[in-house]
Amino acid sequence: MISDALTRELELWAAQDRRATLWLRDDDACRDSAALARLLALATTHAVPVAIAAIPAALESTLAPALERCDEAIVVQHGFAHRNHAPEGERSAELYDGRDADACINELRRGRGRLAATFGDRFVPILVPPWNRAGDKLLPHFRDAGFTGLSRFGPRTSLKAAPGLPQVNTHVDPIAWRRDRRFIGEDAALSRLVDHLRARRQGDCDADEPTGVLTHHLAFDAPAWEFLDALLAATTSHPACAWLDVRQAFAPEGARDHLRPISMNRV
Repeated sequence: MISDALTRELELWAAQDRRATLWLRDDDACRDSAALARLLALATTHAVPVAIAAIPAALESTLAPALERCDEAIVVQHGFAHRNHAPEGERSAELYDGRDADACINELRRGRGRLAATFGDRFVPILVPPWNRAGDKLLPHFRDAGFTGLSRFGPRTSLKAAPGLPQVNTHVDPIAWRRDRRFIGEDAALSRLVDHLRARRQGDCDADEPTGVLTHHLAFDAPAWEFLDALLAATTSHPACAWLDVRQAFAPEGARDHLRPISMNRV
């Protein structure tokens, strides 16, 4: 499966001798499960790297051995406990500016230590805020807490979220969280993917920011899994597409090829 619109967009990238870079981030990992196994199987089958955003406070002992079986999986940090600290009536946020900054940062440090001890070299200290939200007052503290990058949702407006803290976001979420929490449908999901690729190609947003696909394995239904499988199959077989791992995604554009091989037609 690949829509005519996506095919046309990729051909326009190819005509400019450019590669449409993408990356895959999956949120809310805590434990092994059938859903996680399905995600990791897709990553292995298509040789597509996946950044697993793990919740430190909810971590169970089954997650590490599950990820060990997938060479494509890299772990990043999904906040600390995925607990809402925003007042009633405001949008959910764990990293909320109204919290005591020291307490918040100390939590994140503890979480980073736990993930590093559990996953070793498989862990990369990229911070993924729960609900993709982080208070502006907290942003400058994340680098001092040991994080080398930040990932939220939506096109970035600057290369760095704070001094010394690069940001690479996701842009396509195939779940309708505010409606029925189900798959939005193939056409809608592909439209969002194409829109971001087109905006990059035309210079309407940061062209160097890889297009991020955001998944939540625990929330996926059968149509969502079918879409992801088909999307990975179609894009990995297209010479104008390249799937990056999270280290590559956060590397400067000119340094990406010096990391692990890019998952594409191996050009």
